[in-house]
Amino acid sequence: MRGYASRMQLKILVGTVTGNALSVAQAIELSCTDLVADIAVLPMDGLDIGVFDEDALFLVCTSTTGAGDLPDNAQALYASLLNEPRYLGSVRYGLIALGDAGAHAATFVEGGLKFDAALQDLGAKRIGEVFTHDASGAEDAETAGVQWCRAWLAQALS
Repeated sequence: MRGYASRMQLKILVGTVTGNALSVAQAIELSCTDLVADIAVLPMDGLDIGVFDEDALFLVCTSTTGAGDLPDNAQALYASLLNEPRYLGSVRYGLIALGDAGAHAATFVEGGLKFDAALQDLGAKRIGEVFTHDASGAEDAETAGVQWCRAWLAQALS
């Protein structure tokens, strides 16, 4: 696993409004270099479906805003998945979906789930379960995200 991990790149695609998803992605970047040496945190601003052409393992880390909407910086990437569809069968990804069940129970983490559905519709293969984090809970998002990601990476790299 170690040799493979050193060659693999992890691209963390971040959709965020308040910066919470970016904080989770940066915590993962700092805490998981023993598993994957090359980790890139990419805010979704200006990205389109072409980002998935690169040979990498992907981690989508996004919050949900409003009534189940994606953050503004994630809108173009999501739209390109719907409007410029192509087969993404070689893409392997994981998903971190952040939300607030206390304030938005009916649409909790719906932004992340929209990405998951769009990627699966294009043939991408999700590794493991979607990690969801509730901002109204007591658990710290960065700590929980790193813990989940370490287990997810072990599965993805095996």
